[in-house]
Amino acid sequence: MKIFDCTTYFNEPLIMDVRFNVLDKYIEKFIIVESTYSHSGTKKGINFDKNLYPKFKNKIQHVIVDKEPDNIIDVANNNEEIVKRMNSIFRIEQQRNEAVKACDNASEEDYIFYSDNDEIPNLEKLDINKIKSKFLIFEQKLFYYKFNLLNDRIFWYGTKGVKKKNMKSISELRHIKPKKYPFYRIDTFFSKNKFINLKIIKNGGWHFTQLKNPKDLYEKSKNDENHSEFDKLNINVDDVKNRIENKFVEYDHLADSGSNFKHGHKFKLKSIDIKSNMPIYLAENIEKYKDWFDFDFKNI
Repeated sequence: MKIFDCTTYFNEPLIMDVRFNVLDKYIEKFIIVESTYSHSGTKKGINFDKNLYPKFKNKIQHVIVDKEPDNIIDVANNNEEIVKRMNSIFRIEQQRNEAVKACDNASEEDYIFYSDNDEIPNLEKLDINKIKSKFLIFEQKLFYYKFNLLNDRIFWYGTKGVKKKNMKSISELRHIKPKKYPFYRIDTFFSKNKFINLKIIKNGGWHFTQLKNPKDLYEKSKNDENHSEFDKLNINVDDVKNRIENKFVEYDHLADSGSNFKHGHKFKLKSIDIKSNMPIYLAENIEKYKDWFDFDFKNI
């Protein structure tokens, strides 16, 4: 059995370099899907260049989506905020689902993994040939701004995998709940996101989110409907710089979805030891990525 690693791309060359190096020896093919539209619908150029990664060039398949989804809703005469949010979801789902089409060389028994590109699964101790469960969900540590600034309030369930023969769409795979339900739960027979036959991989990797300088992070977030707080709270580049320098996040992952209390907090991030908490590749290449580590911890 082989693993096909699928992800989407906006403009994250740093994290892709790390992703390729960490996962290379486990992956048959890297499927990178990029759209000519941002999540907000703005026309954009193609940013991914596999020539930047010559070592992995033969493993990379770059898929370009050059059209808007068919189900885009006209903003006129509708609730503008809700429609923009829905259209953003449609664009994200279209981009993700194109990845499956690129896995035509995978056998029915091969695994298709999907992650956002900053969600890197830990495959060091995973024997894919011994997996009996239908779905795999990777429990990952959540880091902000730097590779080792940890949000220790939650785990992140990012990377998910399934054999090709059981794949319906990336969208459905993405929305599977990270919980193994008991066999007597009748609702699992009719649900698209609740399952009995799944395995949660503990110590399942790393979610390295928002690893950008303040200006680039601001620009990306302003064009992402998932970060509508940038408009609601009038967040600017200096605000983003302040968050990074003072090592805090304002987003509460534990608040209910849609809650007005998700934003405006100050949760302090924890600087943790690099060598014992990072992928082996990062731990062995601290000098190469020194600008993206926080060295304010003991026992370096």
